[in-house]
Amino acid sequence: NWLTSQTLRDKQAGTQPAEITAEQVVATATDCGSAAVVSSYNEPLITAEWAYDIFGLAQQAGLKTALVSNGHGTPQALEFLRPVTDAIKIDLKSMSRASYRELGLSLKVVLDTLERAWRLGFWVEVVTLVVPGFNDTADELTEIAAFVAGVSPQIPWHVSAFHPDYRYTGAPPTPVDTLVQAGEIGRAAGLEYVYAGNVDALLPDMVNTTCPGCSAELIRRVGYYILDNQISEGRCPSCSREIPGVWA
Repeated sequence: NWLTSQTLRDKQAGTQPAEITAEQVVATATDCGSAAVVSSYNEPLITAEWAYDIFGLAQQAGLKTALVSNGHGTPQALEFLRPVTDAIKIDLKSMSRASYRELGLSLKVVLDTLERAWRLGFWVEVVTLVVPGFNDTADELTEIAAFVAGVSPQIPWHVSAFHPDYRYTGAPPTPVDTLVQAGEIGRAAGLEYVYAGNVDALLPDMVNTTCPGCSAELIRRVGYYILDNQISEGRCPSCSREIPGVWA
C-alpha cells in the first residue's frame, strides 16, 4: 500500500505515475475481466471529478464502482458521486477527537460522512485498523461498534490487524485475540456482519459470510478470493432472508 500512496513523494517507491484517460481505465478493466472499478489511494474524495468521469463510463460498460475512503468528505462530494457510485468503504479509525486531530482529520466530519453515505443509498462498509495502544481497548471498540450499528446493523464492520511497516513501526502487530474480542463486541452491538482482516489463515471463520437468520454459510473466502458463493438473487438459499449488499 505504501508504494501506491507514497509514490509521488518517496523515491524509494520505485515507480512513477503514468498518464491515463478515463476511457483507458475502463478498457483495461473490461479487458482483464474485472467486475468493478475502485478508486483508492490516494483519498478518492479529493479527486471526485476524476472518479466521476471514470465511474460513469464504467457503469455504462456494466461494471460496479466503489470508493475506498478515509471518510473525510463533504456533502457536495458525496452527492456529486452518488449517481455513478455503487459502494463506499470508510475507515473509522477511532472514536477519539484527539486521536483524529493527531491524524489531521476531524472525527465529526468522518461520522457525518458515514451517516450521510448510508442515507444517500451508497452500499457502505466500515474498516477499523486495530492498532495496539491507539484504538484497541474494549471501551473504544465498543464505542465504534455501537456507532456503526446505530447507523445500520447491516453495515459490515471489518476489524483489521495492524503490522509495523514503512515509517510507522512504533506499535507491535495486533494480537489475534484482540480481533476475536472485537468480533464479539461487534456482534454484541447488533452488527450482523463482522469480519477480520489481514489474518485470514488464523481466523478463517471471521472472513466468511453467514446468514444472520439461520447461520448458513453463504460466502467462503481465502484472502481476497471467493471460494464459494451460495447467495442467490440477494437471498439466503436456506431461509430466503434478504442479504444486503451489491450483487451481480
